[in-house]
Amino acid sequence: MLIDLHTHTHPLSHDSSLTPDNLIDAAKAARLDGVCLTEHDFFWDPADAEALGRKHNFLVIRGVEVNTECGHILVFGLERFVYGMHRFATLASMVDEAGGAMVAAHPYRRQLPFELRDSGDWSEPLERAAANPAYAAVHAIETLNGRGTPRDNNFAAEVAALAGLPTTAGSDAHQRSDVGVCATEFHTQITELGDLIDALRKGSLFTLHSLLL
Repeated sequence: MLIDLHTHTHPLSHDSSLTPDNLIDAAKAARLDGVCLTEHDFFWDPADAEALGRKHNFLVIRGVEVNTECGHILVFGLERFVYGMHRFATLASMVDEAGGAMVAAHPYRRQLPFELRDSGDWSEPLERAAANPAYAAVHAIETLNGRGTPRDNNFAAEVAALAGLPTTAGSDAHQRSDVGVCATEFHTQITELGDLIDALRKGSLFTLHSLLL
């Protein structure tokens, strides 16, 4: 199953021009099997997400992208935003208590210096990035981000390798043309949030899938 783990829609994510209906239409056109709604620090209402899935007869899973001092974290299994979850230690404790799952999104951001042009130049930033305390708690690292450059994603892949973590892909869609660039391929049936969390926590039931990159 091909699932996009990282998408943003308007108006819940203010920087997105993609409506929920546009997202699903584009995901179907790209032959995806499901999408995760991961707005910036904003949770979808369960009934609204369920209604969207029924309307399109398509797998829609609720998540959120939380901005923490350790970077942006895709979270699955929490129900609402609680003050304090922007601190990673608090967020990790909440996710652990709920039996949820976390994926570190685009780890290259604010870590890969713009002036370094070649992969061979980035050993020091790479070690610094891999030492991020969040990687002791997340279940995977997003190493194929649809809005990242090949250089960005190569750096992310090396971070994940150093951290010894499984890797995921997500379009990070903010507009229709972003949808379908990449996704995560799950080797087990995902029919609802619990299946997704179980697969992410096991870490061996999914692989990256590049569609257009």
